[in-house]
Amino acid sequence: MKTVTHLWRSRITVGMLALSVGLISSCSGPAEPNPGTVATPPEAGHIAYAPTAEDELPPAILGQAPAPQGTNLQYLEDDPSTNGYLALPAGEGSHPALILVHEWDGLNDRVRQVADAFAAEGYVALAADLYQGRTGSNPEENMALVNETMAQPQRVIQNLNAAAATLRNHPAVSGRIAVMGWCFGGGVALSYGLDGEEHDGTAMFYGRLVQDPEQLAKLNHPIYGTFASEDTGIPPADVERFVEALRTAGIENDVHIYDDVNHGFWLWVDQVPARTEAALGAWQRLKAYLNRVLG
Repeated sequence: MKTVTHLWRSRITVGMLALSVGLISSCSGPAEPNPGTVATPPEAGHIAYAPTAEDELPPAILGQAPAPQGTNLQYLEDDPSTNGYLALPAGEGSHPALILVHEWDGLNDRVRQVADAFAAEGYVALAADLYQGRTGSNPEENMALVNETMAQPQRVIQNLNAAAATLRNHPAVSGRIAVMGWCFGGGVALSYGLDGEEHDGTAMFYGRLVQDPEQLAKLNHPIYGTFASEDTGIPPADVERFVEALRTAGIENDVHIYDDVNHGFWLWVDQVPARTEAALGAWQRLKAYLNRVLG
């Protein structure tokens, strides 16, 4: 594991969503059919509190999670085809919240299961839908969805603003919100930090980067980043320039490059078990980061 930076501080602008496109074909796992109805427990959408131990990864990224237990959620009033997925921690009280941004193939069951995993950690998790209910089943379909979505960057910002507003108005949410994503979704998360309504954290896994300190200086919260040493699309040199730009802008950050892994390693650990050590390090850092920014 290569640590490129430690903690600093600061803030992010628009037009950068287009940087999320390109070199993302290794993001996703196997194609999944449209999941249809999501199975729900007796208390629909509520996940029992069961945080992972220090040496434990969530079953969701190991391919060992049960069927999604949350509920579908229409969070855009004027667009019934856009359905996110909401996972709530069981029990009373208010909780910090996360918006999850899917990979290039769309909102699938693996992302829903990760939302459940965050609910088990005590977060209200809303997996956003940027593709109006559609998912891709091959690289060509995935890229067509990416290109269509990135052609309307303001719609992406409006979508995530609506997701954030839905969470802020939810009785189970304390008011603090972070946004995270993988690959296509990691770049979108960073772009949303630049262009979206104010929120409390951005966590990106091998997403497209912004390397202009003047742009990055507009961020108002710390950044978490996980990258891969063997990623030719986002090589370590680019990550190091990103970190230098963050430092120049004075942005608090926790960015690491993990050795001996490639693009897309974290969400699909079960595909290559050798990824486990790096995935655990990234998970431990992510939990610590979310605890810092969300409390």
